[in-house]
Formats: sequence, C-alpha cells, structure tokens
Amino acid sequence: MIVIGIDPGLARTGYGVLSTGGRSPTPLTFGCIETGGDCSPQERLLEIHGRVSRLFDEYDPAWVVLERLFFSRNITSAMHVSEARGVLLLAAAQHGIPVAEYTPNQVKQAVTGSGRADKHQVQEMMRRLLRLEEVPRPDDAADGLAIALCHINMVQLR
Repeated sequence: MIVIGIDPGLARTGYGVLSTGGRSPTPLTFGCIETGGDCSPQERLLEIHGRVSRLFDEYDPAWVVLERLFFSRNITSAMHVSEARGVLLLAAAQHGIPVAEYTPNQVKQAVTGSGRADKHQVQEMMRRLLRLEEVPRPDDAADGLAIALCHINMVQLR
C-alpha cells in the first residue's frame, strides 16, 4: 500500500510518500511544493494542484492523508491553508483516491508518543522510524511523512 501524507499550506505544502510493502514503512520520496509570494493566490493554488496531481499519477496511492485544519489566531493564514486543502481534496477526488484526515495532535501522538511534540522532535522521529540518514527538511516535509505514518499506524491498529 502506498500512502501520501500532505501538510497543506499556500506558501509551502509538505508531502511524504510511504510504502508498506516491507516489514516497516519505506519512504519513497518527500519534499515540499513551494509557491512564490509574487504569484497570485489562484496561480499558487494551480501550482499546488498540478504538482500534487503529478505525485498521484506517479505513485498511484491507496490513500491521501491530510492534516486537519485547526484554527489559530491568524485567520488569514487559516484561510490560505483551507484554500490549499480544497485544492488537495479536489485533486484526490479527480484521481479517485480516498482521503483520511488527522489533527496535528493525533499525528504527533502517533509518531512521537506525545501530542505536544515540537517540529524538531517530529523530524528526529521520522529520521529514526523511517531509517533516514538525516532528518527530513524542511519540517513541512517531515510533517508529510508523519501524517502518512500516522495513517499507516491507525490502519494497522484497526
């Protein structure tokens, strides 16, 4: 089973692609889709849609897993994240891929044992659990891997 975890954002959308074909999940790729601030919001969303669609075509995932939006004090930032999420949900629907969602605390709990883990702890756990030589950078890419791993763990528990 291939799972793509996505940490949505307008400026930076992190992703991680994991395969469960072996004894433990194996990272196939991870990274970020970065869009320039000099582009219009619709151009940035189009870039995210195109890049994630190519990921879906290349890896043919069984699941797309998104971080569930939580509202913070910055409503403008939350709106941009929700727009990016909409584009990601659209791309998954266009490819016929089911979507699962987890809160940031659920993801942190699943991969570090603490729902209050910071970005550095998540990065280090991804390095250890996925047997990477270095911590995945930037932290959005580590979050994409963590989201995918959270879903794999939840599916195995069921």
